[in-house]
Amino acid sequence: MKSQVNRSREKSFLPVSLRIITAIIRHPKNFFQDLPDSFGMRQAFIFLAVSALFFSAASLIQKGFDRPLLMAAIYLLNAIGMVFILAGLGYVVMIPATGRKIRFTRVFRIYALASSVTLLFSWVPFLVVITEPWKWWLIGTGITRNCGLKFGQTVIVICLSIVIWMMLLRTVIPLISR
Repeated sequence: MKSQVNRSREKSFLPVSLRIITAIIRHPKNFFQDLPDSFGMRQAFIFLAVSALFFSAASLIQKGFDRPLLMAAIYLLNAIGMVFILAGLGYVVMIPATGRKIRFTRVFRIYALASSVTLLFSWVPFLVVITEPWKWWLIGTGITRNCGLKFGQTVIVICLSIVIWMMLLRTVIPLISR
């Protein structure tokens, strides 16, 4: 996988993206373990943005909104923003839970890659029940394999992140919906 990611600068985006998607789906443990540091935040963000664009377009086609450009922007910002928020929460929880200093770039690219792959499928409404747990499993696999956390530490980081996120949503949604 390292050679495929390293060659990403030499080849066009689509073939490299398809290889990355295939590698994450087929062998996520190997993919995240072999993910080189040269695959940084920029590449992960581009990969996320393209997946979020696909997700937004597919969601619009499927649902047919009255104001499609506004809804496309909302879907796109939500898809990308969620990854930044969740990666930030995971990072903030990871430091005290593990006692180790891990770079945010490393955490973000795991969240971005895992979310990118699941976004390609989560526009189908009934697949959300499958893609959401799959996303968290991919994130856990990435944290364990790429950041060197133990299984128990990874479970703590993911569970605390989800609980904090739900508490934030429960607090913010009533304020916004007024």
